[in-house]
Order: sequence, then structure tokens, then C-alpha cells
Amino acid sequence: MIRVLLPYHLRVLANISGEVQLDVVAPITQRSILDALEVKYPVLAGTIRDHGSSQRRPLIRFFACEEDRSFDDPDAALPDSIAHGTEPFFIVGAIAGG
Repeated sequence: MIRVLLPYHLRVLANISGEVQLDVVAPITQRSILDALEVKYPVLAGTIRDHGSSQRRPLIRFFACEEDRSFDDPDAALPDSIAHGTEPFFIVGAIAGG
């Protein structure tokens, strides 16, 4: 079971309270987690990744095991602690402005 923590605005949009738990088929990657998340919560499709290109939206960041994974290859395997559900996969809304 993969654990995912979403920013408040996405939890509200999808009517989620707290942490999301997903069954994800190995290998556990950003892409496999996001695919499973969008299947379980279709309203999130296009909010985290662009509809056409499937690229991460600019103001969204991914963290795994306290490391920014936003610019990693989306098909790169995530750490075992994410795959085993020991640590959550964080999807964070970045702050911009001046």
C-alpha cells in the first residue's frame, strides 16, 4: 500500500480527508503512483500533470524520503520505504511570487 499526502486544495477538490492509500503495481515510480491516484480520483486528472504531455505542473513538487524528486525521471524507481508504505510520497503545491 502506497501512502500519498496531497496539498489541501487537491484534497478539497477530490473530497479527501487526510492521507491517501493506493494499491500500485510495481515498479513504484512517480508515474505509477500518479496513474493510480488519477484512476481512484478522476477529478485530479490534469491538476498534477498536464493533460496532453503528462508533464508535472510547474507549481507542483514531489518529495520522497525528505528529498525533492520533482525533476527525477517519472519512470525512475522510488525508494523502498515508499514502495513498502513506510514513508509517504508527498505532492506539494509550491509557493511563487515576490
